[in-house]
Amino acid sequence: MIRFILLQNRQGKTRLAKYYVPLEESEKHKVEYEVHRLVVNRDAKFTNFVEFRTHKVIYRRYAGLFFSVCVDITDNELAYLECIHLFVEILDHFFSNVCELDFVFNFHKVYLILDEFILAGELQETSKRAIIERMSELEKLE
Repeated sequence: MIRFILLQNRQGKTRLAKYYVPLEESEKHKVEYEVHRLVVNRDAKFTNFVEFRTHKVIYRRYAGLFFSVCVDITDNELAYLECIHLFVEILDHFFSNVCELDFVFNFHKVYLILDEFILAGELQETSKRAIIERMSELEKLE
């Protein structure tokens, strides 16, 4: 199960945070700080999986953003690495060459995209085409 998803820039500013387990606000800030310190200082030659408390964090860096997913220790790392890549591909298609400013000014659309394929901390949809079609339908309604 996914515990949380974080998108952070190199300076540690959180651009998107989605929690699937209840945490106090102070604990959320502490977690964001710890995850950023964990992934930003890690050498590129190491794997993109790292143990975090009693869970593990799977992360990937795209340009200046770190996409981090915290999951149970027994979950498949490669499946979540693919999940991160799928999310980035959908964002890139939807925003046509996504950048950090898209997360700032269109955060509600980013959350909508995320909710289309992750539900209650579990992968719901893995088809890029199906997600993009649903997003197109929602765009027509606006």
